[in-house]
Amino acid sequence: MPSRPPIALTIAGSDSGGGAGIQADTKTMSAHGVFAASVLTAITAQNTTAVTAVQEVPADVVAAQIHAVLSDLDVRAIKLGMLSSAAIIEATADGLAGFAGPIVVDPVMIAKTGHALLHDSAVDAMTRRILPLATLLTPNLPEAARLVGDASAISPDEMADQAMRLLALGPRAVLMKGGHASGPTCTDVLVDASGVVATLRAPRLATRNTHGTGCTYSAAIAAQLALGENLPDAVTAAHHYLQGAIAAADRLNIGAGHGPVHHFHRWW
Repeated sequence: MPSRPPIALTIAGSDSGGGAGIQADTKTMSAHGVFAASVLTAITAQNTTAVTAVQEVPADVVAAQIHAVLSDLDVRAIKLGMLSSAAIIEATADGLAGFAGPIVVDPVMIAKTGHALLHDSAVDAMTRRILPLATLLTPNLPEAARLVGDASAISPDEMADQAMRLLALGPRAVLMKGGHASGPTCTDVLVDASGVVATLRAPRLATRNTHGTGCTYSAAIAAQLALGENLPDAVTAAHHYLQGAIAAADRLNIGAGHGPVHHFHRWW
């Protein structure tokens, strides 16, 4: 009998260096046994050291891609990544209006190299149109701080407090990612309307090869949701996968800067 794997859709920008964005998402979903469909929102010229150019895809073409995929493919979960402009955000929100499955929103704002990937003028559109669609919002600490208009959280209690403030903007759950904090342990906090659902901890690994960690984490969660897992189990499985991908990152030795994590660390 033909195989019919579950399908997940990533709506994001490309990374010509292959470590983040659409490329990281499709690798991650494939590594979980999920068929990855994609909608391209922007083309970036980047590698492990810099983003040197960004070309946004016209909003009507983004809308056409979303319609093409959702009108034909049985998409079980969606991951949203780089949505750089208000027009692209509006087109994406309109295109997903009838989608009933889970949506994981990674509010991509700044690349690992420091290049801005979300226009300041688009933050309000992100808050109004995208956050209310989110089954799960997955900000890192600087992104969460920008969305709530505060300083970056330092402790798990502060992370939980900011997550509760983000819940008021519409997402059903928030995963605060602690990779930008300091200390020997990296702590992530999953929060929903009932409070803290899970606290996930892992040793902070000594590697500079962490390019694409946010994309990989959110794509892995979307893949797990497409496989039918509930949200806490999906986040836990994705967290475990990401730790393995970071631990194996130095085996790749890609580029001169922040190299990618190893998406296929379980196989080679």
